[in-house]
Amino acid sequence: MSSPTGPASGLPVRMPRPRQPGRHRRPEPLAAPEGAPALVLAVPGTPAAATRSLAEEVVSIARSELPGLDARIGYLDGDDSQFPTLQAVLTHAAEERSARYEQAKAAGMDVKAPDGPVAVVVPLLAGPDSALLRRIRQAVMDSRIAADLTDVLGPHPLLAEALHVRLSEAGLARADRARLFAVTTAADGIILGAVGGEEAVQAAGITGMLLAARLAVPVMAAALDQDGSIASIADQLRSSGSQQLALAPYLIGPEIDPAVIEEAAREAGCSAAEPLGPYPAIGKLVLAKYTTALGIAPQQAQGAPVR
Repeated sequence: MSSPTGPASGLPVRMPRPRQPGRHRRPEPLAAPEGAPALVLAVPGTPAAATRSLAEEVVSIARSELPGLDARIGYLDGDDSQFPTLQAVLTHAAEERSARYEQAKAAGMDVKAPDGPVAVVVPLLAGPDSALLRRIRQAVMDSRIAADLTDVLGPHPLLAEALHVRLSEAGLARADRARLFAVTTAADGIILGAVGGEEAVQAAGITGMLLAARLAVPVMAAALDQDGSIASIADQLRSSGSQQLALAPYLIGPEIDPAVIEEAAREAGCSAAEPLGPYPAIGKLVLAKYTTALGIAPQQAQGAPVR
């Protein structure tokens, strides 16, 4: 069971690599500043065991990249039992910060009263979804806790990389163009399925251009949450010469019922890859949003070179 402070006991936690000895050792990794705000991952969708596992893997990746990071998970539709709500997590973080300050004062330590944001809230969203972002913003306001809210994770080259990997795992794209090995089921046209209306489709299209450069096939974005949008884009791709299409969900996973993806793929007459899920780049992008909000400079999250 998860708690507002992180994953349940007994679950694996990624640990930072030990420092290498010698003249040519790598630089010390950046650590979270003392007293830094908590990173709170705002998770949309209906809470479930699979969603919790995904979210915990994402924050585990972020912790491994920034030692000392206080990373927590808040569910937009939580129940404050197995799945703590975003409001509850923010309140708990504020209470803990105040308690640490009071304990330090009681121990006679010369400590400064805490100020600044208690937390930085990062939405677990690949692209903009005004309805979900409005609810996340309202949850932060309802908590009455000082917290910064970041932008969504995309568009970003790392998301194009993640989409490429998910397509290759499904046998719908070559894993490495440089090797030129044949994938008989490789698609010659990709539909990016986004959620969040026209703004989300446009943002997905930017990542789609990066994916098209990687795969050397046409990529077009469409709305999974709009009837007929996926099928319409499928018709456009076929009319332009693509014969074997694939649907690549431009989603982390919890945002939409998996049945919607399956139905969209069926209507378009194509196969679908898995959502992005806890791909390592997702954790790195979450951390990048956090560190940018704090004005600290970790190693920049960059996409792999196009092959």
